[in-house]
Amino acid sequence: MMCKRRCDTRESYSVSFSSGATPPSAQSCLNVNIWVILMWPKLPQRTYLQDWFRSRCFRMGVWAPPRRLLELAGQSLLQNEALAVAALEELPVELFPPLFTAAFAGRHTHAVKAMVQAWPFACLPLGALMKDHEPHLETFQAALDGLDLLLAEEVRPRRWKLQVLDLRRNAHQDFWTLWCGIKASVCSLLEPEPAQPMQKARRVEAQAGLKPARAPVEVLVDLCLKEDTLDETLSYLLKKAKQRRSLLHLRCQKLRIFTVPVQNIRRILKLVQLDSIQDLEVNCTWKLATLGRFLPHLGRMGNLRRLLLSRVRLLPHTAPAREAHCVRQLTAQFLNLPHLQELSLDSISFLEGRLHQVLRCLKTPLETLCISNCLISESDLTYLSQCPSVSLLKDLGLSGVNLTSLSLEPLQVLIERTSATLQDLDLDECGIVDSQFSALLPSLSRCSQLTTFRFCGNPISMSVLESLLQHTVGLSKLSLVLYPAPLESYEDVRGTLHPGLLAQLHARLRQLVRTSGRASTVWFSSNTCPHCGDEIFYGIWPILCPCYMPA
Repeated sequence: MMCKRRCDTRESYSVSFSSGATPPSAQSCLNVNIWVILMWPKLPQRTYLQDWFRSRCFRMGVWAPPRRLLELAGQSLLQNEALAVAALEELPVELFPPLFTAAFAGRHTHAVKAMVQAWPFACLPLGALMKDHEPHLETFQAALDGLDLLLAEEVRPRRWKLQVLDLRRNAHQDFWTLWCGIKASVCSLLEPEPAQPMQKARRVEAQAGLKPARAPVEVLVDLCLKEDTLDETLSYLLKKAKQRRSLLHLRCQKLRIFTVPVQNIRRILKLVQLDSIQDLEVNCTWKLATLGRFLPHLGRMGNLRRLLLSRVRLLPHTAPAREAHCVRQLTAQFLNLPHLQELSLDSISFLEGRLHQVLRCLKTPLETLCISNCLISESDLTYLSQCPSVSLLKDLGLSGVNLTSLSLEPLQVLIERTSATLQDLDLDECGIVDSQFSALLPSLSRCSQLTTFRFCGNPISMSVLESLLQHTVGLSKLSLVLYPAPLESYEDVRGTLHPGLLAQLHARLRQLVRTSGRASTVWFSSNTCPHCGDEIFYGIWPILCPCYMPA
């Protein structure tokens, strides 16, 4: 059989056959394009076409047929879903991504189910596809059903390679558009998997007549638990995970927990590989005792890198012994988190006088420590300045922590200790007055890596702001400063802001910034409106709340 090429400038493709070849019949649902692709491995003299296709379509070492040909192939196959399913065994791997995209978007559930079972790559990044095509419940269920059928088979398909079903919407975003291998990350998904020791062991077991153990498939998902009742897609996923617990492993890097009953959370976490969680946010209004019921799960998250714990309250009549027990229970879990790098504690009512209990259990230095809207004592601040776990901080936040009545000498020591690494410092709404702030300025001037400094909501005068500018003029990396409206911009003691005075003071400060040679540093004035509580920003022009607008 002889194959000849013919193409024009409009990227249309056809194939002519000599009298010895047998093209598809007119009644067949496959057109000539599909027939060529399906028969490609069987053509004895295909070198000429092969060289031509590769010269047109070679990208980063991965070959793919012309895009228009793939589109026509997908359209033709999906016109007959049963035929598409039957063709999967011989379908070239280059056709799988575009065909799966068309099947998923077109809600061809039978094709989706079959293609999951025959998926020829190690990873199926379904989440990225769901981001572009809002999933129909039945189509999503079909994909999981295909995985379920695959796991149920004693002997898996010849072409089976699927090891990971990725449901994260921000992962592998280029796969479906650049699957031909333009980027290295895509190439890794398309290249044949090398033989692994486990696979070799299975071959040895098979030769010895032993029944090989089936490797589990991992499902990667980011979980956000918000309501009492779960959405249908997550419910169906958890159902499958429960049915195939030994063969389907749920791995979750990011977990967000909002207002959900703790018993529901515990039921879900039993199905998750807890050592896969790296980023955890708990935003629940929990009593300390309720937090205690969650803590055993926290202790099993051995690879956790970021933890945000918010709004844990202590009941007024809690016995001191009970309170102390719950706090010990919490801090003991930190001993099981050797990779923790970022710790954020927001609105934690039991923290005052106990900060040392929390921080002394940390096993590695933190990069980020944020304590916000909490009460702390002077002894807490003193311990913080000496704690070994905060010596390499990049981000330090004390927003909403009232420091008015405390000596800030420990904070000055802490800033000096971290001056070689500190990049972001947040002292918003701390009640810091002029004398306290002035004491911090020498330490601030040594923070060579500082890029962002926020201290809005503090009663600071214009003279101290000018002094701040003088002390930070040598910080070459400082690019953003958010500062409060100076005291001189208020009309009265009730906190009524005078926009005209603020504009004058702001213009003066900007002029000082320019003359200091730091014109690239951006300064914004921010204050809370005493009438509505909204923030007021002032950059080049004021951004005022409606309370200051003329009627």
